[in-house]
Amino acid sequence: MRIVETAADLNSSGRHGHEGGDGVMPDPVRDRAPVAYRPVREPDDAGRWSTGAAGTAPRWLAPALASAAALAAAALYNRWQAREAERRYPPIGRFLEVDGVRLHYIDRGRGSPLVLIHGNGTMIQDFTVSGLVDRLADRYRVIVIDRPGYGYSARPRRLWTPRAHARLFRSALARLGVEQAVVYGHSWGTLVAVALALESPDLVRGLVLGSGYYYPTLRADTFLLSPPAIPLIGDVMRYTVSPPVARAILPGMIKRVFQPASVPERFEREFPKALMLRPGQLRAAAEDAALMTPSAMDLERHYAELRVPLAIITGADDQIADVGRQSARLHRELPHSEFIALPGLGHMIHHLAPGAVADAIDRTAQRSARMGAF
Repeated sequence: MRIVETAADLNSSGRHGHEGGDGVMPDPVRDRAPVAYRPVREPDDAGRWSTGAAGTAPRWLAPALASAAALAAAALYNRWQAREAERRYPPIGRFLEVDGVRLHYIDRGRGSPLVLIHGNGTMIQDFTVSGLVDRLADRYRVIVIDRPGYGYSARPRRLWTPRAHARLFRSALARLGVEQAVVYGHSWGTLVAVALALESPDLVRGLVLGSGYYYPTLRADTFLLSPPAIPLIGDVMRYTVSPPVARAILPGMIKRVFQPASVPERFEREFPKALMLRPGQLRAAAEDAALMTPSAMDLERHYAELRVPLAIITGADDQIADVGRQSARLHRELPHSEFIALPGLGHMIHHLAPGAVADAIDRTAQRSARMGAF
């Protein structure tokens, strides 16, 4: 780098000014204020001009490092929270590996097989905490499987449509020695139950659909809940910002699915809500939310093919799935179905009226037995 010389340097290296009357002639170069050393920009070897002192960091680097550190800390904290949830709520059933997927399930009671399929965001405990399993296990062999990604079932990266669920469940039930079963599906689980009846008509001998979603509509919750399903971006979200956001909104969401009824005290006390906030389960819930409308579009063309005894049950005041546009419409299109709308109840009918759900299952099983006799 070239340095500019100052007037002091010139004087010390040999002045050539003229003396005046007092022995020194005024010298404008000598008498002016000293000039400080200052660097002059020079191009580097690559032809680039330097911008100041070497090693100066770009202005964006510090905020970027701080953001990365905050995300890393959030990820570590959320992983710890997930481990704590699993320590507090360990598996309650057994494990079975089917088609490369590790499934967690319970198998209780004795009698003809009954399969219960849970909805979005929940798990096996949706049916145990509601009391439905205990109510039915005295006369059925009740099988409940954590759907992939929920509870303690794995969810490999693939497209988990209701039909994909159905094929997996068919294989799992075959491994468990089930040749025929009555199937109850709730909410998103109704899509799986319908797909199972369509894919395996010899397996499903009766179908009970609770609080279902059967026809595509525009839904705000689909857009709000789907971002964690986006590859890469969603992966970052569900390990950092999604768990605390979900924790903050979960009480309101739970209240809404029970409205207009109150949330049962047993649900508040016993349901493992902390398991719902783990990154893996958040991904499963987001993917299911994103697939709900296209799945209904795929299945609605085949409802007329359902020939098994069928009951449709819902809360008459369901605020999640519109009764008139969903359950009542399906009943109109399937005249052989039984339709039950429970006044004053919302989406979670098996918690709010487990007896009514059990009765619908019993009637469907009896109709199936009569049809089988012929």
